[in-house]
Amino acid sequence: MNGSQIGLLAGLVLGLAASFSFVAFLVTAAVGIIGFVVGRVLDGEIDLGDVLGRGRDK
Repeated sequence: MNGSQIGLLAGLVLGLAASFSFVAFLVTAAVGIIGFVVGRVLDGEIDLGDVLGRGRDK
């Protein structure tokens, strides 16, 4: 498993544990997406500087 998959899995598990309510699906999906993005950043596949507009050109 790479970092993206681990981040997605961790986000889904944490979201499921934190959301035993009517909006459980939405909270779990949102936390899973956040975990996936964090995993991609840790893998170096997403550069936050480019995403936030702070490129290396400055």
